[in-house]
Amino acid sequence: MLEVVRPGDRLYPAVRDVYTATGRPAAVARPSSTAEVVEALRLARDTGGPLSVRSGGHGISSVATNVDGTVIDLGRLNTVERTGGDLVRVGPGARWGDVAAALHPWGLAISSGDSGDVGVGGLATTGGIGLMGRAHGLTIDHLVAAELVTADGTTRRVDAEHDPELFWAVRGAGANIGIVTSFDFRADRVPVVGHATLQYRIDDVTRFLRAWGETVESAPREISAFLYLMGGGFALATIVYAGDDPERAGRAFGPFTAVAPVLGRQAQLVPYAGVVAATHAPHRGQQGATTHTGFAVHLDEPVATGLAELATSGTVEMLQIRSTGGAINDVSADATAYAHRHQNFSVTAVSSTVFDQAWERVRPMMEGLYLSFETSFSTELLEAAFPPATLSRLRDIKRQVDPDDVFNQNFPVTAAVRS
Repeated sequence: MLEVVRPGDRLYPAVRDVYTATGRPAAVARPSSTAEVVEALRLARDTGGPLSVRSGGHGISSVATNVDGTVIDLGRLNTVERTGGDLVRVGPGARWGDVAAALHPWGLAISSGDSGDVGVGGLATTGGIGLMGRAHGLTIDHLVAAELVTADGTTRRVDAEHDPELFWAVRGAGANIGIVTSFDFRADRVPVVGHATLQYRIDDVTRFLRAWGETVESAPREISAFLYLMGGGFALATIVYAGDDPERAGRAFGPFTAVAPVLGRQAQLVPYAGVVAATHAPHRGQQGATTHTGFAVHLDEPVATGLAELATSGTVEMLQIRSTGGAINDVSADATAYAHRHQNFSVTAVSSTVFDQAWERVRPMMEGLYLSFETSFSTELLEAAFPPATLSRLRDIKRQVDPDDVFNQNFPVTAAVRS
């Protein structure tokens, strides 16, 4: 029987929020099966009001909860099973740290994000820019099939041969077309990885960013690197070598120690699960923030200068720069609804206050955006998330499977664009 939690119920405080925002939904439906997802969707449609779908609940963009609407919480659909060879089936409510831990005994791994507490569903329908991305691609690049509930309550299995247009759309814009109730992935054989963390002292942010960008782009594909500028002249880096050879990993890490003075360092071979362990901390709006995001082809002089000015402006608490490129960019831009296949960096700025004006000086230097890291929405941003050909194709699909625009909370492709 479908559980529905409402205001005043004992469980309500634990299910109303996401990590980055507090919510006040009128109902939180907690299905335990695909059939109950269909029932929850029917409830939401009959009730009316905002509809949010939540997987693990991290929800940086804050769209996985709402006020006075319905939240369909997929947290109970959290199984991880091996279906044969390198194939695994994962529920949308699992957290990526638990997925990594489950896959490790089989010698398998799937590149996800940088937090083990992120839910599978949101990331695996958007992209998945992870710490093995340059070696193994986006998370969606490993998706071979999905079970999807569309707006009319129909359950479909989508893959390259069955509903291929829906399968294309799920990989990058899944929130627009339905609720994925299970994912079939082809995992990579990655028993362990090299994992390095570095702490830098930065005197010249522009010069540092240029050197960082050049180092990342010239690194072997086994290297993926995430940089966190924290302000005050300090930065942290997480670097992963997707392989188990300690000598090669050490050589690949070496150039990163020359980018700037290193205040602290650590490197070791660990299971991928040790890089993205899940803490299972409750998600109760404890990290309220505004975030803006974009992609950069290179951290060249204009981009590095703009980001340095933003990072030192006092308007942001953290600037995160994730490596893309490599295997991510081997995939054709029209192969999935995620179309950003030529950029080498994903940039996200985080602040506890509104910093739209400061970001506007940087945004023209960006090419596209990653919608899961963006807390604002406008038709201009929609066009940045989905290039024209992608957006047109998505709209055609949307008209067929969701003509009533039921799924409209996460960068809705039905929004009018500029003429």
